Amino acid sequence: MADDEVTIERPGFGARLQAAMEAHGPLCVGIDPHPGLFDQWDLPHTPEGLERFTMSCVEAFAGTVAAVKPQSAFYEQFGSAGIAVLEKALGALREAGTLTVLDAKRGDIGSTMAAYAVAYLSDHAPLRADAVTLSPYLGYGSLRPAIDTALGTGRGVFVLALTSNPEGASVQHAGGPGASVAGGIVNAVREDNRKAARKGQLGSVGMVVGATTGSAVEHLELDLASANAPLLAPGIGAQGGTADDLRRVFGSALPHVLATSSREVLAAGPDVAALRSKALESAEGLRELLA
Repeated sequence: MADDEVTIERPGFGARLQAAMEAHGPLCVGIDPHPGLFDQWDLPHTPEGLERFTMSCVEAFAGTVAAVKPQSAFYEQFGSAGIAVLEKALGALREAGTLTVLDAKRGDIGSTMAAYAVAYLSDHAPLRADAVTLSPYLGYGSLRPAIDTALGTGRGVFVLALTSNPEGASVQHAGGPGASVAGGIVNAVREDNRKAARKGQLGSVGMVVGATTGSAVEHLELDLASANAPLLAPGIGAQGGTADDLRRVFGSALPHVLATSSREVLAAGPDVAALRSKALESAEGLRELLA
């Protein structure tokens, strides 16, 4: 390195997310172009309808909420035309300075996982997002290419840790209290976030923890707060998660919760102003709920 060359360390995703949550509230709005919403919004089930739906959401949420989470599957079902809409949305949100979490739940091994890392987390990928959701159930170590790429580019990941779907418990609870699969994920995330913790920053390796998982965190003896991780929390709002549920599930980790809402906010569409108003209302309600 030349004497006059300066290395500038990029701010991590966790630090950027923390700032966005402080500015806008702890809400991540999902863009889920579900067929039922196409009907509700009186849109055709076509790539053109998908683009109108998506870009209305982008217009409403950009600069309004802490993060926006497009669900990749709803775009993939339209083939290359759908992926083009997703790419356009990610680019527009990036230009607006709004953080994006691509909900793709990828999980693979070796060179395939490395390719997913390039696709979503590298600097010049057309589908790059600020963070991506990952499934660790081929072993947490299989996610290493994506985690390392994210940390190297100032991006983040959200690893599925404790989900509220009925099938999840058969895997995530296996091993029981103190030795569960979910506990192993929490421990691994803690290790990956140690550097950020030493700097007093929120880590960039987050976890997905359902807000309606009841007593599972307590039963499995999971220490969520010590992981220093952003906690992407589905289940609040239309799915019925209450303040008592949140305190029971997240405890002292409550300040790290980024709550997701899709249906409750999207039901306000298709009017852009109504969508924006509902998002602002939801974010303020969550700020009070999670205080």
